[in-house]
Amino acid sequence: MEITYTEERNFTSQQVADLFLSVRWVVGKYPDRLHKALMNSSRVISAWDGDRLVGLIRVMDDSELVCFINYVLVHPDYHGQGIAGHLLEMVKDAYKSYLYINVMIGESKNAPFYEKYGFKIKDDSLPMQYRNVPKYTKK
Repeated sequence: MEITYTEERNFTSQQVADLFLSVRWVVGKYPDRLHKALMNSSRVISAWDGDRLVGLIRVMDDSELVCFINYVLVHPDYHGQGIAGHLLEMVKDAYKSYLYINVMIGESKNAPFYEKYGFKIKDDSLPMQYRNVPKYTKK
């Protein structure tokens, strides 16, 4: 198996929905909106096993100083193969002239993963979010 990486946005709504749902992210329930959001993002790098979308990282930036990594996800079948780390390194390289690369970590248990790639928890910082997502139940 050889994973290939691309910034071409050749994925379909169904492919991205399947990937996001594989890790139980609610945005996968909105495939058309998710696809549109990815198509309008500053940068999206995807990981492929043949024609199967297996990983993705999404970045929003101000074109000069700061970028925000919104999503880093890898299909569970491909965990532990270094895909997420490779995606992070690609973003760090692409944004090496920026002053800050920020990441919004969905769960604090993921912090050690990002620390392994040089990210630091900012003192006195607290992520905040306002949710417009309808209530849903976990299954």
